[in-house]
Amino acid sequence: MERHGRVLALLDSAGTFFEPERLAFPGAGEGDWERAASLDPGARGPDGAWRLNFWCFAIERPDGRWVLVDAGVGPAEGPGAPWCPVPGRLPEALAEAGIAAADVTDVVLTHLHEDHVGWSTTVAGDSVFPLARYVVQHTEAAALDRSDPVWTWVVEPLRATGQLDEVHGEHRLGHGVTLLPTPGHTPGHQSVLVEQSGGRDVVVTGDALVHAVQLGNPAVVYARERDPDTARASREALLERATAHRALLAPAHLTRAFVEP
Repeated sequence: MERHGRVLALLDSAGTFFEPERLAFPGAGEGDWERAASLDPGARGPDGAWRLNFWCFAIERPDGRWVLVDAGVGPAEGPGAPWCPVPGRLPEALAEAGIAAADVTDVVLTHLHEDHVGWSTTVAGDSVFPLARYVVQHTEAAALDRSDPVWTWVVEPLRATGQLDEVHGEHRLGHGVTLLPTPGHTPGHQSVLVEQSGGRDVVVTGDALVHAVQLGNPAVVYARERDPDTARASREALLERATAHRALLAPAHLTRAFVEP
């Protein structure tokens, strides 16, 4: 694990994506790939494979409790099983950091893709973090297809317990934590700004930035973005904001947990 100020990076899993990086980012040029290799050399696998990590981030509150951003790939039986390197080890990573499930007050889901929500609930449908509210953009939940396995794994059970908090737009959680709408990868994707007195701010990007090729050139489109134009605009605005505030980036899938914008 790695820490910057109040933000702790927890590695849930790591693996190789199911398609080569050049298919996932078909518009990237040779210069873009050279820049990406220097920014995140660990992502380059043999024969053009894309190696990626699956990070979750814990933000320490002043009272010693925690805000968790994203819930990883989850167990072997979860919705990420068809393509994610399951099971993840987020529960073990939290325990190693001395964080109990009851210490988590908020679980911010950047979006409702299976590799970001896996440890939200158990196979039995119980919430993994029983005292937490799970915060997602209302737009994201509204756009999710009811046939998507994430609907029955996350949305239904957490609505039933009253733990799903569907917010609208930019939203302050308190304690210097602000949710920033960054749509495009999905309709209601959000990133997280962590303001730190006496230290550098951190922007947890979620999948607004999925590969270092987009860090070097934010105009590069990821083939699986729902709305590429909107995603590009969100990414460019997020990077501009991080640069202006000298904030570090905490991307979900780079092999480095914290990078410069």
